Amino acid sequence: MQPLKSLSLIFLNKDLRRRILITVALIIIFRLIAQIPLPHVDIAGLRMFFEQNQVFGLLDMFSGGAVGRFSLALLGVGPYITASIAFQLLTMLIPQLEALQKEGEYGRRKINQYTRLASVPLAFIEGYGLIKLLVSQNVVRIENNWDMFMVLSIVTASSVLLMWLGEIISEKGIGNGVSMIIAIGIIAGLPQSIQSLVQVVAGNPTQIFMACIYGLIILAMIVVIIWVTLAERRIQVTYARRVASSRTASNVESYLPLKINAAGVIPIIFATSILVIPGFLAQLFADARSDWLRSVANTVSSLINNNYVYASLFFVLIVAFTFFYVSIIVKPQQIAENLQKQGSFVPGVRPGKETANYIHTILYRITSTGALFLALIAIVPYLLQATTPEFRTIALGGTGILIIVSVAIEIMNQIKSQMATQTYDKFI
Repeated sequence: MQPLKSLSLIFLNKDLRRRILITVALIIIFRLIAQIPLPHVDIAGLRMFFEQNQVFGLLDMFSGGAVGRFSLALLGVGPYITASIAFQLLTMLIPQLEALQKEGEYGRRKINQYTRLASVPLAFIEGYGLIKLLVSQNVVRIENNWDMFMVLSIVTASSVLLMWLGEIISEKGIGNGVSMIIAIGIIAGLPQSIQSLVQVVAGNPTQIFMACIYGLIILAMIVVIIWVTLAERRIQVTYARRVASSRTASNVESYLPLKINAAGVIPIIFATSILVIPGFLAQLFADARSDWLRSVANTVSSLINNNYVYASLFFVLIVAFTFFYVSIIVKPQQIAENLQKQGSFVPGVRPGKETANYIHTILYRITSTGALFLALIAIVPYLLQATTPEFRTIALGGTGILIIVSVAIEIMNQIKSQMATQTYDKFI
């Protein structure tokens, strides 16, 4: 009865109900766009190509099968994510952007505007590269420049439209719109994964035991992901409070939360972006006229498609990018300065440099745990597929589960916040 009561309370909240309906409507629009195919494509050949390539299969999973269908949502929100990551890095390198970022809401809106503008040429470039690759594999047939321009214009416009839908969801719906679109795309691929699993088991009943083991591993991954996503290291902080009337002072105890997985899924996206490049170039030059270039391309392609090699590279890159990204978003020196300005301190640690070093040490330790967690979650499915090739076509992996769980937790927290606000308003 408790879930039904909670559900009824959610829909009794007028503002929350409106946000949920807006989100559902925009998601339906996104899925309709993802179902409309573009011309000049061999669907059967395209699906076979993505099943045989690790990196491009991951891209197809992120798009909910839109890439495998060569649909209008071919690029998804990928260009916008690339632009967002680029501007996060540029704020470290360009003083003007760093100053703009510190200007609060105005600076954030300005950087978001630059990100949107950068997404357009990035969509055109990424679309051109992907289409040229598919043409070289004889799964897409574009015979003249005009057809190429038309297809590129359509996929670029669709990517911008999805970016806009994501921002509308963030502003007027529930959750982060871009993350929601990616998560829905992954969820949309679940029926196909389940169908593939059923076909494997039906074709070979001896695989039932392995399928059960595979399912239990997936459930265990979900539990661990939820636990680590919510886990945080709390640093005790004392705030000095002075009461002027009685001329007495007292301390208020609080804490500074540091998430174990502060980087989220960004390191996985970084690592995927890096691994796409050699795989893309290898496929592009697989039929080159030069013997040595063709040989190198075939070697790189075979390495990338080897589950053990791919998993090893993926693991190293994720760990490296986790430390890199956490160093960008969490700055111990700045935290220590803010604590000192607020008249607060960590018990037993001197304010200033010693506090910064103390926070840095703790951050390094928990980031090590978070980095290993992300890397293991990301590579476990590839290791399973290497040991059980029959399950190679099952697309859902640790990355997809991590994104779905993160989005679900974010939506639940936002709904709780809305419900708490409604309850508070009744008593004021």
